[in-house]
Amino acid sequence: MAFTIGDLFEHAVDLMPDRVALESGDRSRTYAQLEARANALAHALGELGVRPGDGVGLYSRNTIESVEAMLAIFKARAVMVNINYRYVEAELEHIVTDSGMRVLIHEAQYTPRVLNVFSKSPAAVTHRIVVDDESGASAGDATSTVGVTGFEDAIAAASPDRDFEERTDDDLYLLYTGGTTGKPKGVVWRQEDVWRVLGGGIDWYTGRPIDDEWEHARVGAEAGQLVRFAIPPFIHGGSQWAVFQSLFAGGKAVVYPEFDPCEVWRAVERHGVNVVFITGDAMGRPMIDELEAGDYDTSTVVSVASSAALFSPAVKDRYLDCLPDAVIVDAIGSSETGFGGMGMAVKGRSRMGAPTVKADPDTHVLDDDGRPVEPGSPVIGRLARSGHIPLRYHNDPVKSAETFVTYHGVRYSMPGDQARVEADGTITMLGRGSVSINTGGEKVYPEEVEAALKGHPDVTDAVVVGVPDDRFGQRVAAVIATRAGRRPTIDDLGAVVRRELAGYKVPRSVWFVDEMRRSPAGKPDYRWAAEITAASSPHSTT
Repeated sequence: MAFTIGDLFEHAVDLMPDRVALESGDRSRTYAQLEARANALAHALGELGVRPGDGVGLYSRNTIESVEAMLAIFKARAVMVNINYRYVEAELEHIVTDSGMRVLIHEAQYTPRVLNVFSKSPAAVTHRIVVDDESGASAGDATSTVGVTGFEDAIAAASPDRDFEERTDDDLYLLYTGGTTGKPKGVVWRQEDVWRVLGGGIDWYTGRPIDDEWEHARVGAEAGQLVRFAIPPFIHGGSQWAVFQSLFAGGKAVVYPEFDPCEVWRAVERHGVNVVFITGDAMGRPMIDELEAGDYDTSTVVSVASSAALFSPAVKDRYLDCLPDAVIVDAIGSSETGFGGMGMAVKGRSRMGAPTVKADPDTHVLDDDGRPVEPGSPVIGRLARSGHIPLRYHNDPVKSAETFVTYHGVRYSMPGDQARVEADGTITMLGRGSVSINTGGEKVYPEEVEAALKGHPDVTDAVVVGVPDDRFGQRVAAVIATRAGRRPTIDDLGAVVRRELAGYKVPRSVWFVDEMRRSPAGKPDYRWAAEITAASSPHSTT
């Protein structure tokens, strides 16, 4: 056997078949039920011609059926193609054609969008499997080139037995990532490599690589059941792997299809959630607003863990106030590196900017010559990961050569994040160099200014960009959304930023918006913010 997603899940099934594996509202699946349904769907995929290495798309919200589909795809040794349910037709068309997927599994409500894409663009898809949802939408008709089957019909007509061919160390995992710019890119991993950096294949606390494929399941069988609630859409690798970690260890994963702050805390109460996974302020801020205003039982919560987006210190402090017995964690990582390190929030002691974390041994900051930046050095370097890293970008050899590089005999993944090494050896993330601002020769990283701005009580969200300046080339500007339409003065905003950052990083111009636009993956839309600043005069300037 190999360290694959299918094998690791099956070990937990064998040891804990009667435990509840998944819950959503009043619906649930035991490990045995989840196994049987995933096996049947995997066999159905095989009957549709899916072979090892073929792409199978999953276009769905976070549902029990989406987890069943993921497991089925991996059991069949196919390659899952994750599609953000917020994507519009152009983004969907790109992933369908770029991935070369053979089968698409999607919720019924997305049928019109899917059929429009298929009618406009030739694709390799030969069949659709449609999940009935609460929308009441039709699955649509089969065409001369693309057949259609209902999700439940596919499961009912196939064998629930586990009689698959042996999986290998080279079975693949593909993660389409939507960055701050450009079209989604597919990051290709070996399943063992991504398990090592996102699934617990290297012990989070000791750094010890796990060499017993039964360890997750055995430890889980002997321990009490941990309840995890992964809130971000499954477009995020971190959200997928929060569920996989739970399933490998006999835990219970809670999944809900929509994000609503009130419903989040009701779900925490209902399911006795222990660990809550979020993506930074985009989820963390409305959730803490609701928690402060409401009356919820959070006594089971032991940790709130954030990754993939800025989790500002002001918001972390509010969680520490409301959940004094819980650990508030901020982790760094990306689709190209996996887990890179984590930091624990301490009341009043969180640094401004992107997270400052204790990195694991395979996470580095390299200078322009590919050598490690020394602790306390003023040099801003590029974040890099060695060891278990991706193979390549799918269908993009040029970008692959830029990101996966070799220095002094060591292969690294370097997706473009800038970072600084503090005197104590911790690493402070500064954001992507591609969106940094050069003002009079000084570099300003938007994320640290955005975090400082969110320290103002009236600011709910902020995106920082550079705008042209006759004297300095660029000056720092901010697009800001505020609480209840309030408009703090630029002097008030500047005073908040100056408490944490040098004066040249203070925004000189501000645009106020009613609603902040973010990418479908929840990341800042710097292109949109630049368009806002180019199209209109600022509301406030110095």
